Amino acid sequence: MGHSMGGHGALTIALKNPGTYRSVSAFSPICNPCNVPWGIKAFTGYFGEDNKELWKAHDATELVKQYKGPSLPTLVDTGSADNFLEVQLKPEVFEAAAKEAGFPVTMRLQDGYDHSYFFMSTFIHEHVAFHAKALKG
Repeated sequence: MGHSMGGHGALTIALKNPGTYRSVSAFSPICNPCNVPWGIKAFTGYFGEDNKELWKAHDATELVKQYKGPSLPTLVDTGSADNFLEVQLKPEVFEAAAKEAGFPVTMRLQDGYDHSYFFMSTFIHEHVAFHAKALKG
């Protein structure tokens, strides 16, 4: 579980380690950093401008396209009033890739919520319950 870039980290770590986790969730994750301004800037700085394959190895949308592990229930919440939603987060891109790959993901757009702690604190109990259900099997 994580928020924003930490949400992206939760997704990528779970997707890179099939069978290690029973579920994963994220609040307002950057879903496709290879194709958004913040991600392009960060990946260029970390990996170099020309190493796009390495970029893909750290992009949740690219990883979900290739996921071959056991079922990994996934919950992603984003606020409809998140000022990063349109340009940086791109949850719809992750959702489309997951659907095409047959990957189990629940994407929720929470009306009126932004990128804040208040957003997370409002729905954290639902994420905890989601993970508890997955752990109980």
